[in-house]
Amino acid sequence: MAPTPMAPASLYRDKEGLGIWEHRGKVAAVGVGHSLTARRWDGSLETSVGANTIVAIQQALDDAGVSRDDVDGMVIVPDGTGDPWAPRQIPEDFVKAYQTTDNPEDGLTRMSAEWIVKNMGFKNIKTAYHAPTCMSKAMVAASQLVGDGEADVTLVVRVLNNLPGRYHHVGDNLLTTASGGNQWTNPWGWNAAGTGYAYLFEQYCRKYGSNHDRMAPFIVNQRRNGRMFPEGYYYQHPEAPLTVADYLESRWIAKPVCLHDCDRPIQISIAYLYATAERARDMKQPPVYILNHASNRPKVRSSIQTLDECEASTDSIAKKVYEGSGLTARDVDVFNPYDGYTLFTQYYLEALQWHGVKRGEAHDFWAGDISVEGPHPFSSSGGNCGNGRTRTWLHTDCIQQLRGQAGERQVKIKAETAVSGAYTPTDSAWTVWSTTPD
Repeated sequence: MAPTPMAPASLYRDKEGLGIWEHRGKVAAVGVGHSLTARRWDGSLETSVGANTIVAIQQALDDAGVSRDDVDGMVIVPDGTGDPWAPRQIPEDFVKAYQTTDNPEDGLTRMSAEWIVKNMGFKNIKTAYHAPTCMSKAMVAASQLVGDGEADVTLVVRVLNNLPGRYHHVGDNLLTTASGGNQWTNPWGWNAAGTGYAYLFEQYCRKYGSNHDRMAPFIVNQRRNGRMFPEGYYYQHPEAPLTVADYLESRWIAKPVCLHDCDRPIQISIAYLYATAERARDMKQPPVYILNHASNRPKVRSSIQTLDECEASTDSIAKKVYEGSGLTARDVDVFNPYDGYTLFTQYYLEALQWHGVKRGEAHDFWAGDISVEGPHPFSSSGGNCGNGRTRTWLHTDCIQQLRGQAGERQVKIKAETAVSGAYTPTDSAWTVWSTTPD
């Protein structure tokens, strides 16, 4: 198998004014799979990235009721999120158990389409791409790939690894020097967790007359929803429910970002299956149709993003989401925006105006009833802060909610449409879901 190329720009809808998505309702999610979660890799073969990935893929296949031979497309996020293994010696039991690729990190700290084909025995893959950084980008690329007819049944995979030691000790974090705009910020710790979003949040609070304490109801609800998510970390590794006092008294990471404003890195693999609407009708689960996908590209003037840039970017993604799907804010039943750092979640909520929330009103909204039992079940997944860092819970929850399979988290309002999206306010990808193709 030749080296897998990155997904081309043509697979992303990242411009305003494109109109209704040409494949609206012609693509559907048909399968979901998750491996078990762990805080860190314990070093065993059974919990390695490779083993987790095989489990997640097989679950997705079983969920859809299809075989490996039915899969003819793949979109994979190749890079993990933890330390690389090298220069340590690759474990002997891993080498013996799996077929390796040209990259010895495959199956340990990262994943590739080549490794999956070799170790899962897929025989009919005709189109495969890698996607950058975030599962949301892989998912929107897969939507377009299936819609364009490049594949009928496409596998989408994301792996998260967390080896003992310093997390994400890769890329710029390995450098002893800083170049470009980073020379003015990184030496003073600006690249530490949450610093940029702390700065944005301070601007937000000054502009709209709010403060950090008003985030508490949202954070507490996130953790509550996560405790009802069987695939998530806090369900599988129970802790005492998070309280308002826990949140308000937690230590600062980059003030006003506190400990509970940050998601918890975990070890897990996740897989989805997409199919044409025609193929989906004959599969095991009720299809969850995709009405649109939309993306933003980073467009900032400097190393330090401003609130105006953040709000303009999220306003733009909201236009793309609604324009391409033919929906309005009033039509969206389930809303799952990303919360890797909780302090930017309000920008998504206010831009998409879910349940009428406008700029500066998010904290008032969260002070009301946002539980899954109530009239405004915001972020019913619990997100990353409720389940661990994957950037996928929001998508799984939308699929499960529309299938009526969310268990304790099942919202009490109607659940016929949903919107989910992830990554940063200036660099995100979104999907619009529906129980019907129209």
